[in-house]
Amino acid sequence: MNQFNQELINFLKNGTCIFTCIKTIKEILLKNNYQELTEEDPWNLEKGKYFVVRNDATLIAFSISKQKDKFKIVSTHGDTPSFTIKPNPEYYENGYLKLNVAPYGGILNYGFMDRPMSIAGRIITKKNNSYKKDIIDLKETVAIIPSIAIHQNDSANSNLDLNTEVDLMPIISLNKKDTLKDLIKNYTNKKDELFEYDLFLYNKEEPVIINNEFLASSRIDNLSCTFAGLTSFLKSKSEDINVFVVFNSEEIGSNTLEGADSNFLIDTLKKICANLELDLTTTLNHSLIINADNTHARHPNHDELTDHTNTPPLNSGIMIMKETSSSTNSISATVLKHICESKNIKYSYYTSRNDYATGSTLATASLKHLSINSLDIGLVMLAMHSSFEIIGLDDTYLLSQILKKFYELEYTIEKNNIYFS
Repeated sequence: MNQFNQELINFLKNGTCIFTCIKTIKEILLKNNYQELTEEDPWNLEKGKYFVVRNDATLIAFSISKQKDKFKIVSTHGDTPSFTIKPNPEYYENGYLKLNVAPYGGILNYGFMDRPMSIAGRIITKKNNSYKKDIIDLKETVAIIPSIAIHQNDSANSNLDLNTEVDLMPIISLNKKDTLKDLIKNYTNKKDELFEYDLFLYNKEEPVIINNEFLASSRIDNLSCTFAGLTSFLKSKSEDINVFVVFNSEEIGSNTLEGADSNFLIDTLKKICANLELDLTTTLNHSLIINADNTHARHPNHDELTDHTNTPPLNSGIMIMKETSSSTNSISATVLKHICESKNIKYSYYTSRNDYATGSTLATASLKHLSINSLDIGLVMLAMHSSFEIIGLDDTYLLSQILKKFYELEYTIEKNNIYFS
């Protein structure tokens, strides 16, 4: 498990935004002999390993061994709560050069203050009349969002009411002539004109293991589940069509070109079925999708925030999320519970308090386009949507094990009855 944890830490360090996350996964798939396809070209599929990327920000990988009419799908998301950099970002105020940014997703505001921050994302450069796209990561600390000292704000410890337009603007320099373009030129080899961009601030703090029980890091939500899904997908062997999906835009509602509420996944499955001469409706009726994301652990200091019976602490294993807003039902839950109990893997149910709103799930969006048995699972964590989050060290490894067993499981769903081989 030590090797798994080190690879997880490297993944958390490299996936600094959705674009670097997908780039990292793409590089891993290519090293494992997966062939890249494009949406605009015809596919000629046979036994083999493939992946396709949309908008540099969502990836679907799949493997075909035998032409069985069943998809086993694991979906996660690679975007994380952070800040996007607005157009015309530089402004000089009070002796400091600042960047104009906007929160991406429901960030925990104070968790992003006083942190070393860098910049990553996608840029378009222009040379003459030619435009070139690049995925970049400055890797160096170039910005920080300073808090107000307790001496100047005596209510800071009792009422920290932060205004995202005032309090959360990062400083990058004392020199009013510096620009974002200068930063990119200084820390990359991109010397052409910066024409357009999709850029994010991210926390540069190194992940740390605490007492061999906890992992504290940026981007645990949801790169921990994404890494577990990727690892299980690469190591599994199945006669079915295994599919692994990493969506963008979950933190902002999934309603984008490449989000779960798009046609990307269903169109990819249609294309696979057409190539393999499978009936799509029949295949989907035999299939199952597991949506893996993080959820809240029982808090060590605030038990009153959690459900009476279904909110465990860290290192409690896999969570089956069975709420009125989730996609989990008794059929899909039975598949996971069968795997856990047959392999002696820890699992629990998760439900939230009735008087607290829960976040949206990937299934909520993807099932608008994909009629399929679905299951929401995940890992509990602390400090969700802060810039530095906490998870149980055992849980991500257990998730990778259970997802591998799912990919390799022999089962049949017929008329809402489940049969295991």
